[in-house]
Amino acid sequence: MELKEKLVSSFMAFEEQIDVNSDLHELRTLAIKNFENKGFPTKKEEAWKYTSLNSVLKNDFSVFPKNENNIEFADVKKYFLHEIDTYKVVFIDGVFSSFLSSTTHDGIDVCLMSSALNKPKYKMVIDNYFNKIANLDESLTSLNTAFANEGAYINIPKSKVVDKPIEIMYFSTGSEAALLVQPRNLVVVGENSHVQIIERHQSLNENPVLTNSVTEIFAQKRAIVDYYKIQNDNLEANLIDNTYVSQKQETNVSINTFSFGGNLTRNNLNFYHFGERIVSNLNGITIIGDKQHVDHYTLVQHSTPNCESHQDYKGIFSDRSTGVFNGKIYVEKEAQKTNAFQKSNNILLSDKATINAKPQLEIFADDVKCSHGCTIGQLDETAMFYMQQRGIPKKEAKALLMYAFSNAVIESIKIPELKQRITKIIATKLGVKLGFDL
Repeated sequence: MELKEKLVSSFMAFEEQIDVNSDLHELRTLAIKNFENKGFPTKKEEAWKYTSLNSVLKNDFSVFPKNENNIEFADVKKYFLHEIDTYKVVFIDGVFSSFLSSTTHDGIDVCLMSSALNKPKYKMVIDNYFNKIANLDESLTSLNTAFANEGAYINIPKSKVVDKPIEIMYFSTGSEAALLVQPRNLVVVGENSHVQIIERHQSLNENPVLTNSVTEIFAQKRAIVDYYKIQNDNLEANLIDNTYVSQKQETNVSINTFSFGGNLTRNNLNFYHFGERIVSNLNGITIIGDKQHVDHYTLVQHSTPNCESHQDYKGIFSDRSTGVFNGKIYVEKEAQKTNAFQKSNNILLSDKATINAKPQLEIFADDVKCSHGCTIGQLDETAMFYMQQRGIPKKEAKALLMYAFSNAVIESIKIPELKQRITKIIATKLGVKLGFDL
């Protein structure tokens, strides 16, 4: 049985297993019908022109894990930001792990999506925010919505500066021959509040896994959100990440995506503006090799005046790897005084590596500053020669140049311990040990 048919036939069994209110039942039913009509995206769709899921969908994925698995903290400690104290929401094969988690209801809610969906005390928040900006016209978002039950629920009330970062961790143990997981995260940040969130998906063995994740982020007036996605998984892991961001006036939301591992990674990142003096930052670093594939698809919809958006994506591709950047800035007629900038810079280290870049501007306002740019090239041989003449070995010189190339995005990391961790991952990916000055 193909995966699509397996998912559609499993839907009724899924709803019988969970406590679903009538509103969610109607939403889920609509979502599964949308997915049944559309199916998985193909290269015939313009948005998926350079990314095929065919090889991934050949696996016989288990829709629900058959066994409940436990792992020891010592086995996964290296994946956490253990240098500092953090709140933690941890899932093993899609199931919440209370042993590894550190949640809270002390002034803020850092807990489970399943609790929020099914407990009356969360109903007002769920009614106001759940699935309000997720795009059900996108088939994989519809699929996630149909099966949405578990994930992270984060609600930060008005005028709260969260005292420590929040880590959302998804581990796959490999107890199934192949596993499909569909996390659903909801983040609501109140007026004048500030939060830092780190999200990571990690396989613990080489069995195939497909993660179809949806995250909705709502930033109320003057809120600040710093969100970091670490994608450094095994070569049998596949991630489709759909993130939707709603910003009210004077908010500042930054999403930083670090794509280093995995077989196929697709990041769909959508920002929507609902007020003036909004700032949106989209940053990314991609360093891949082998036959890895990373696709960044971004949209910033400027609907209101006096707002800014900044996109800065760096890519380094070696071996037979493939990168895709499809970025779109949409400026509506009412969005005068918009400043929108988009940049995609890429380095190809192999003749067989590929990058497909498609920056787009759609502007309907006449008083704006908008630009986009894309570069694709190789390392500067003159700079390499200069560094080698001064005693720096070729391998280290090459790594230094690539690190400098990525540095603008690295500097956007606001958590010093995370900045150091990302720097070490980059050094490992570049195959060197350098004491970078942080």
